[in-house]
Amino acid sequence: MKFLDQAKIYLKAGDGGNGCLSFRREKYIEYGGPNGGDGGNGGDVIFRAAKNLNTLIDFRYQQHFNAKAGRPGEGSQRTGKSGDDLYITVPVGTEILAEDKETLLVDMVSEGQEFVAARGGRGGWGNLHFKSSTNQAPDRADPGKPGEEMAVWLRLKLIADIGLVGFPNAGKSTLLSVLTAARPKIANYPFTTLHPNLGVLYAYDREFVIADLPGLIEGASEGVGLGHRFLGHTERTGVILHLVDANDEDVGKAYKTIRAELKAYSPKLAKKKEIVVLTKIDSLQPDEVADKLAALKKASRKTPFAISSISGAGLDELKKEIVKVL
Repeated sequence: MKFLDQAKIYLKAGDGGNGCLSFRREKYIEYGGPNGGDGGNGGDVIFRAAKNLNTLIDFRYQQHFNAKAGRPGEGSQRTGKSGDDLYITVPVGTEILAEDKETLLVDMVSEGQEFVAARGGRGGWGNLHFKSSTNQAPDRADPGKPGEEMAVWLRLKLIADIGLVGFPNAGKSTLLSVLTAARPKIANYPFTTLHPNLGVLYAYDREFVIADLPGLIEGASEGVGLGHRFLGHTERTGVILHLVDANDEDVGKAYKTIRAELKAYSPKLAKKKEIVVLTKIDSLQPDEVADKLAALKKASRKTPFAISSISGAGLDELKKEIVKVL
């Protein structure tokens, strides 16, 4: 299934039904009086969060959502049927924003959470409603009120236990493929991953959701490269797995560059738990790996893990650390 994390949709709540203008007319009964019923209320448009979804792809094929209108009132004091509410199911972790794409209306963070985005119009009153001691035969019936309509943006931020970050070609997709059953695209060129991939790691009787995020570059927080669009996904992760390619000339600089982008995007990201990993150690000699580890430790002020996704070196130790941290 293709991943889609942003979509613009249009909502229209149901209009209220018109009130009825009617008078009771029966043989031999004088002054029958008004008997027009009220119109039914229009249906609401309601968002509901579900855990079994992880993409907004459905909204690529449908952008307009209209709730049912209320039925008009009828004679014999019959109220019109209210329109059915329209439920729109979105993945847990979806933010619903106003059309300006900045105003947050609601953050759908828990399964079953509901949010009424557009309220249906109230049904109009029939002439029976206006009967009084001084107005025995009202000839007034109100039209139904229109339902609310608006455009909203849906923005999905993945809720994952682990978020893989790093420069393009740092080995994120390869690591995801060996830790989980996910099969992301893997190739020897930058930006192989154009959208997040998800996988589930089973380790020591536990399971963790891993999100492989598209590679970041310097200036990502300002929209360079694939931009900060995917940085938002790291906000939901429990721990950041920061991958640094052992083949980089300056692993310390590579680490600090990505850290700076995370901090520039959101100070909260800088405070998240982080596991630093030196990847592709199978491509270097042992003494070179030791030098790289020392440089990375100095830059990150953490003890990095050294792994090879191809040979499997260091993967068991990394899994134990993930379980320990989470």
